[in-house]
Amino acid sequence: MRPEILNPLFAEVDTLDGVGPKLRKPLEKLRCTRVRDVAYHWPERFVTRRPVDTLDDAGEGEQIIIALTVTEHRAGASRRAPFRALASDSAGNILALTFFGRSSFTAKKELPVGEKRRVAGKLERYGDMLQMVHPDHVLKMEDAALGQMREPVYSLAEGLTQPRMASLAAQALDKLPALPEWIEPGLLAKEKWPDWREALRSVHARDDEAAKDRLAYDELLANALALQLVRADNRRKRGRALAGDGSLRGKLQLPFPLTGAQQRSIAEIEGDLAQDAPMLRLLQGDVGAGKTVVALHAMLVAVEAGAQAALLAPTEILARQHFETLKAMARPTGVEVALLTGRDKGKPRESILMGLMDGSIQIVVGTHAIFQEAVQYRDLGLVVVDEQHRFGVSQRLQMAGKGKRPPHTLSMTATPIPRTLTLANYGEMEVSRLDELPPGRQAIDTRVVGMDRLPEVVEAVGRHLASGQQAYWVCPMVRDEEGMEKAAAEQRFAALKARFDDDVVLVHGQLEPALKDAAMARFAAGDARLLVATTVIEVGVDVPASTLIVIEQAESFGLAQLHQLRGRVGRGSEKSVCLLLRGNQLSETGQRRLALMRETQDGFRIAEEDLELRGGGELLGTRQSGDTPFRIATLEQMQRLLDPATDDARLLMERDSGLEGERGEAARILLYLHERDMGVRTLRGG
Repeated sequence: MRPEILNPLFAEVDTLDGVGPKLRKPLEKLRCTRVRDVAYHWPERFVTRRPVDTLDDAGEGEQIIIALTVTEHRAGASRRAPFRALASDSAGNILALTFFGRSSFTAKKELPVGEKRRVAGKLERYGDMLQMVHPDHVLKMEDAALGQMREPVYSLAEGLTQPRMASLAAQALDKLPALPEWIEPGLLAKEKWPDWREALRSVHARDDEAAKDRLAYDELLANALALQLVRADNRRKRGRALAGDGSLRGKLQLPFPLTGAQQRSIAEIEGDLAQDAPMLRLLQGDVGAGKTVVALHAMLVAVEAGAQAALLAPTEILARQHFETLKAMARPTGVEVALLTGRDKGKPRESILMGLMDGSIQIVVGTHAIFQEAVQYRDLGLVVVDEQHRFGVSQRLQMAGKGKRPPHTLSMTATPIPRTLTLANYGEMEVSRLDELPPGRQAIDTRVVGMDRLPEVVEAVGRHLASGQQAYWVCPMVRDEEGMEKAAAEQRFAALKARFDDDVVLVHGQLEPALKDAAMARFAAGDARLLVATTVIEVGVDVPASTLIVIEQAESFGLAQLHQLRGRVGRGSEKSVCLLLRGNQLSETGQRRLALMRETQDGFRIAEEDLELRGGGELLGTRQSGDTPFRIATLEQMQRLLDPATDDARLLMERDSGLEGERGEAARILLYLHERDMGVRTLRGG
């Protein structure tokens, strides 16, 4: 139960003065639904404005405050054109106050012709005219509340203004309670960090790096402590030791020998399965490193021990791919493998449910449907979760409830993840790495080609298809939206279909499942030879006969995502080619990204470089190794502070695993404050 002292922070945002239904919508867009969220919605930057008497006293690009008389309104020629209010200073210099969109309507009322107003904003030039686009403040001369000379600038959503956001932040800060200190005193003194309440007030008032670090550390410590508590709780649980006799694994007839990395990972998993404590292990594997074979070995250990195994995939395409692969590999063993998705209805579904209940189905593959309430298992001993980051804690708990005793869990990810993010996202798990590729895999010939050579590329694809081989063509979006210039799958499909007729099929996430499956089935069977797709094929699609992939607008993808897409080819013994089609204007980051793709196929190196190149932006692509679990800590702060936070959490667990002492009680408050209370719930009496 949340400590009472935190209740004011978790009150709904409409308990703040001035927040009604109209203002709640833009606040929701900013993920500010509670007082706590507003307090943690820090300014993006601070501006220092200089009062000037005339425009002659100001420089272009400067933030100024100036008194102006409105002289004229100029509406745009169309609805999309800007509205301008022309205004003059005391020397007669003209400034255009420019507004776009809905702001134009309020601007006419705020700036009546003939009236004097004080405005604050950034002075710019548009052609021969000085202008101020969307002034931060427009106030009557008698209004003293123009704003401070130094002022916070918050990120906003439509319907919110800077003064209103600042007012809400001030109200939220007034509600901050005095909380006990959870940071180790020695570290607090060494870093000269302020206390929690002072730190939050400071980041709204000034650019205070020490306060930001302290608050980032709080979040990292809460996350590390929650993961440590989950791991400790898992070790306390009594599961079921699974020790196979090798009778089924001995029947496997794999077309290739296992790599050293696969053998090492299998041994680590077997060791975990033989323990009473339920396994929590992450299997990281580079593209084509053979995670599925390792997972099959683990599942066969469970079946040899008399239990059942389930493989959970995030999408139907991936579930069906896994099903076909596992069924083919497991055929010599005689083990019954079934597929269950949300689309299965009627008698086929009933038959699968009965088979799981009576144990005649030993391995099931599916989407989240395999853990719905109606699905019962005779004896579920092992759960394999593919693309772990797409499933939340609640779904994992749902899985755990399907076994007579907590089942062992093997999580897999197809994206090599940098150590920092592994620690942040999977700190409660042991990690196995597949860092070798199976023998016989040839390097993929990766080339960068300008979009101006598109006709040549289409002709090259034609020659490739004419030779009897298959190819992928990947686009960054489904369809072209107004004003967007990125390549769209639907438009590219139409153009390529006109050229190659029925040899082309289309797959993207917005297609009806039946159409998507039909297209994939045609391509997998070789009836269609060119698959046009979005990143829906990023993981799980395995067609060894496809030896060419064209990735359009390659510079718009992250490095790790490009690496995943490139991994759709090079899966057979034939030489494969990856063509990265780039736009004509490349940023320095884009150039480095594409150059690295040509240079290496080492996914772990690419993942580390991707992290460096993206900086504090979207880490590794939101649908690859998972969103960072942090709202506050930046990448740079994670790299500096995550290790000490993890060490501190481990030390706290060793000294006070029940979090009952003075600092332990403070740590409980921290867990609730950062909504890592699943860690608290693992404690007896928590």
